[in-house]
Amino acid sequence: MRTANKTKRLMPRKLVVRTNPHSIAAEQYRTIRTNINFSIPDLTSKIILFTSASKEEGKSTTAANMAIVFAETGKRVLLIDADMRRPTLFRTFQLGNNTGLSNLLLGKGNLKHSVKASGIPNLDLLMSGQIPPNPAELLESDTLDELMEEMRGLYDYVLFDSPPILSVTDAKILANRCDGTVLVVNTGKSEKVSVEKARDSLATAKAFILGVVLNNYPLTSENYYYHNYNE
Repeated sequence: MRTANKTKRLMPRKLVVRTNPHSIAAEQYRTIRTNINFSIPDLTSKIILFTSASKEEGKSTTAANMAIVFAETGKRVLLIDADMRRPTLFRTFQLGNNTGLSNLLLGKGNLKHSVKASGIPNLDLLMSGQIPPNPAELLESDTLDELMEEMRGLYDYVLFDSPPILSVTDAKILANRCDGTVLVVNTGKSEKVSVEKARDSLATAKAFILGVVLNNYPLTSENYYYHNYNE
């Protein structure tokens, strides 16, 4: 596990918890953090999956911001890009993607030397690595189980950002192995039938569904009142 680089890196706008920590959106991420901790209070190390029904619903943005708010509490956090088909984490944090999860699942390298410092205290990153021809088969291997146990010994929170659950089987495989799953839904864009299918897929995988995050939900006047009050 590497220590965070003290050099400040320019963070993209999507990391609102970092760029605008007192915003309403940032506070909502902290509320989700509290709800997750209440949902699985007995685990000293928590492995959580973030997925969605379809693409472009905000699951990667949600996972990244959640990783930051968990790290804010002083806990050791690892954020993993488990989308070995369309990785995005390396762009979010402006880092390389030559090595990562796929390499470890192929038995190349080790965890401690594969993680990258995010530039944020307590937060490490594991990129997806080079895109393999068989992501689902790699995730079903015993190597992933061994890797997850190693992660539990090093981190308080391990967050997996997976592909959409209705697109490929990767998310179902991970959901079965994680302590809890968060389903991200894009308000106004996600179709009800797709959300229901995603829920059913998670149930089939025997996933523990922690809850649903409604992304891009319209704010009410009460939200703005409390935002101004806190300021």
